[in-house]
Amino acid sequence: MRLLILGTGGMANSHAKAFAEIEGVEMVGAVDVDPTRAKVFAAQHGIEHTFASLDEAIAWGKFDAATNVTPDKAHHPTTLALIAAGKHVLCEKPLAENYEKAAEMAAAAERAGLVTMVNLTYRNVAPLQKARELVLTDQIGRVRHIEASYLQSWLVSKAWGDWASESKWLWRLSTKHGSNGVLGDVGIHILDFAAYGAGSSVERVFARLKAFDKAPGNRIGEYDLDANDSFAMTAEFENGAMGVIHASRWATGHLNELRLRLHGDKGALEVIHTPDGSSLRACLGPDVEKAKWRTVDAGTVPTNYQRFVEAVRAGHTAEPGFRHAADLQKVLDLAIETERERRELGVPDREALQEERAAG
Repeated sequence: MRLLILGTGGMANSHAKAFAEIEGVEMVGAVDVDPTRAKVFAAQHGIEHTFASLDEAIAWGKFDAATNVTPDKAHHPTTLALIAAGKHVLCEKPLAENYEKAAEMAAAAERAGLVTMVNLTYRNVAPLQKARELVLTDQIGRVRHIEASYLQSWLVSKAWGDWASESKWLWRLSTKHGSNGVLGDVGIHILDFAAYGAGSSVERVFARLKAFDKAPGNRIGEYDLDANDSFAMTAEFENGAMGVIHASRWATGHLNELRLRLHGDKGALEVIHTPDGSSLRACLGPDVEKAKWRTVDAGTVPTNYQRFVEAVRAGHTAEPGFRHAADLQKVLDLAIETERERRELGVPDREALQEERAAG
């Protein structure tokens, strides 16, 4: 498979390293609006061709698939252009800035019959996969209560760089630069983490969002620092469970931690993922009486990068797909609306969504 890398910022290095380890994948081109950055990236990863625009790369055309690692607001136009050119696409999350654009991308992919996936990277966490298996095989009974959190501390720590002086962080804090804040950036991750692990999608939500003051006038250079830094959400799932989901960039002491607790009427599970590794604990069977927890071996699972390549080779889309990501975006959009209206809102039921898809 001949692969084009679109966008050569920080996350693109992770994509390049992952694809370089997959047999049969050749990274043939890199695209960036900054030609110097593209050339440095290409040299680092042994990529022969660089382009200053996607149009140039598509005109060249000697690639089968692309991995889209551009900023959020660029996902929609660039992915549609790739689909129109007949290229398979792995797109970074979130799929788009809002549900309308995400649904358009999903519909275009479905019409084209191309392989498309969204890089919801925490699907690569083996304990999450194992937790879902235990839920779906009724090991914890009916899920009643869900707790999920995504905690980062890069607004109070320089472990990943100085956010106040680096554009790769500043754009994530500015709505005019296409950011929906922590809700859009990592909210989609923890929402997928919770729903996938619970084996059920979100039905109703209520959220509060907050952007804290971070600089004089909450502005640095061209960046208005108005995108939300923290959110707290209550959710009701289709399986009847109640949930509490929250995320923050002010979580001092947590570089990058996802945590999911699933409480059922027969048992409970806890998944923790940090840069140091991931784990799964369970309280099942007789252990429920004395609240005793045991570590569960989750094994290993293929990465999204591996599954994307396998899907292209097999000629069929694998999850998480564009439609799934669009449905997640609907929940995020509703969360923003609930903050504005201060009331709980429900996600359209499946029948209504199917009618909407058919009409669109």
